[in-house]
Amino acid sequence: MSESTKNLNLTGGSLLAKNSLYNILGQVFPTLAAIFSIPILINALGASGFGVLTLVWMVTGYFSLLDLGISRALTKHLSEKLGRGDLDDIPNLIWTALMLAFLMGLIGVLMISLGSTTLAYDVFKIPSVLQEDVETSFYILSISVPIVICNTVLRAILESYQRFDIVNMIRAPIGSLTFLGPVLVLLFSEKLSHIVIALVASRLLESAITSFYCIRIVPTMLRNVRLNVSYISMFLIFGGWITISSIVGPLMLYLDRFLIGSIISITSVAYYATSHEIIIRLMVIPGAIVGVLFPAMGAVLGPNPSKAATMFFAGIKYTFITLFPVILIIFIFAEEGLNLWLGDEFSLQGTTVLQLLAIGALISSLSYFPFAMLHTAGRPDLPAKLHLIESPFYLILAWVLITRYGIEGAAIAWVSRAAFDTIVLYYMAGRELKITYPISRILLITLTLGAFLLVSMFLSQGLYFKILSCSIGLPLLLVFSWKKILNSSERAFVLTYANRLYVSRKS
Repeated sequence: MSESTKNLNLTGGSLLAKNSLYNILGQVFPTLAAIFSIPILINALGASGFGVLTLVWMVTGYFSLLDLGISRALTKHLSEKLGRGDLDDIPNLIWTALMLAFLMGLIGVLMISLGSTTLAYDVFKIPSVLQEDVETSFYILSISVPIVICNTVLRAILESYQRFDIVNMIRAPIGSLTFLGPVLVLLFSEKLSHIVIALVASRLLESAITSFYCIRIVPTMLRNVRLNVSYISMFLIFGGWITISSIVGPLMLYLDRFLIGSIISITSVAYYATSHEIIIRLMVIPGAIVGVLFPAMGAVLGPNPSKAATMFFAGIKYTFITLFPVILIIFIFAEEGLNLWLGDEFSLQGTTVLQLLAIGALISSLSYFPFAMLHTAGRPDLPAKLHLIESPFYLILAWVLITRYGIEGAAIAWVSRAAFDTIVLYYMAGRELKITYPISRILLITLTLGAFLLVSMFLSQGLYFKILSCSIGLPLLLVFSWKKILNSSERAFVLTYANRLYVSRKS
């Protein structure tokens, strides 16, 4: 599908469902790669070395969001133009976004380069034998920042055209290389700097492939390579508030690791980060759904706000139905799972952390939708103001709890912030967009969470009790979701596609 197509159907229900599935499947291979690779990396690098590697992954992910909100703004405005059929000025919009992203990337290079020595020798409690290699790694990592930021803009182009098939065709192998790349490097070297070189190379490969597909879908990109000064102010005004969320939001997401590394030890970062990585991986489910809904809601919010609201509630519902059983299983079998995966020490240190973070993940997953809806409505300032206000309080809370309770305290702080964030975002979205939340659904979710906590009181009864609980609870949850959460049209939709799948497999 190219931009010349005049009747772009970017909001069809089947298309959105298919693209959400693409987004979820696109994370399967990286997740499997992480499960396979992390024990190997811990064994080869040790807890301290792996703790440093998690910081490298964190810095890479953090600076991918430091793009002035350009990718988010591009998705919003490009989706609106596609929804109106206004295609002529799209190349100007794209090139202006890429130019701003590259300039922001150069600032990122400067920031990491200037801070590399301080991070390696002063900020983190890194063993002296690793400090020089870590410093070199941060210098090398800085090169990837413009590439990573431009990749987010290129990906926004594909997402605006609802080409999530291509996005995930690229994301699956490149995301897998984030974990498999270091394992492959270990065959030749255990130096962290060599591992970082492989990570930078994978980002460069991602950029080349994504650029190729963007040009295929928007061929006029190469024929109209020029900037539009008026778009710069538009990006900066809309993206400025998103930038605040993009800086403060991930900072609060990963702040606990920084505090653990400075207050306790870099080894404790490894114990905490493994549980945290599992939970962050679960966020691909709401991320996958809201990633598809954001451009679709942007295309219809103006002319058809009721359809946008329908998408909003559907996203919340599908996320809860999909994620809750996974969270329940992780919560119940946290101890056994960590023991089987990483051994006794990680199980001993990380079980409570994983259980607490699982609760926080379920709460946090529901916040994706009011956050995206506020951006779609042109009010990115509201989430940004919320993050600015709550960040110093979260810093104090995390510092106090980590000092007193260690990594369990970090998990408690993270869950508390997730709950506060979610409640306030729903209030903001409801007030700004005149959304009325069904009281029955609020009670439903509250009672389900209450049952979730009630079950947790009996987890010490042993493995057989846990298996029995899941064997009874999960089927009941499935029936409950089918009868009470899905409506008749949604049940008919599921049955239709299940029947099609059965017929195709039978033939």
